[in-house]
Amino acid sequence: MADIREWRGHSVVDRKSHRIGKLEAVYVETASDEAFFATVTVGFAGRRRLVFVPLVGAVVGPDYVRVAYPKSQVKGAPAIGTDDVLPAEDEPAVFAHYEVPYATGAGGERRLARR
Repeated sequence: MADIREWRGHSVVDRKSHRIGKLEAVYVETASDEAFFATVTVGFAGRRRLVFVPLVGAVVGPDYVRVAYPKSQVKGAPAIGTDDVLPAEDEPAVFAHYEVPYATGAGGERRLARR
């Protein structure tokens, strides 16, 4: 997982090996700079979007990243446009979708940063 940032463009699959989409970007926790969420490109031409999925429990294979969440949950996650960035006010919804506790930094700073 240390080299997850090098896996852009590789397939993302769920725990049953159902293909979800392609890894687009990695978001790190601002406090630790550790990979924490990924964005996955889903949809079809003209209707593509980026959905968020936690990397906790993810496993990197020869040509895929397997996440610990089912395809249906990932596809229903909060999304952004393929050219957009996650607004700070939308971060709590991403965490809540996966029932991951959310708290801003001590100074109120964002929890996630794109790398």
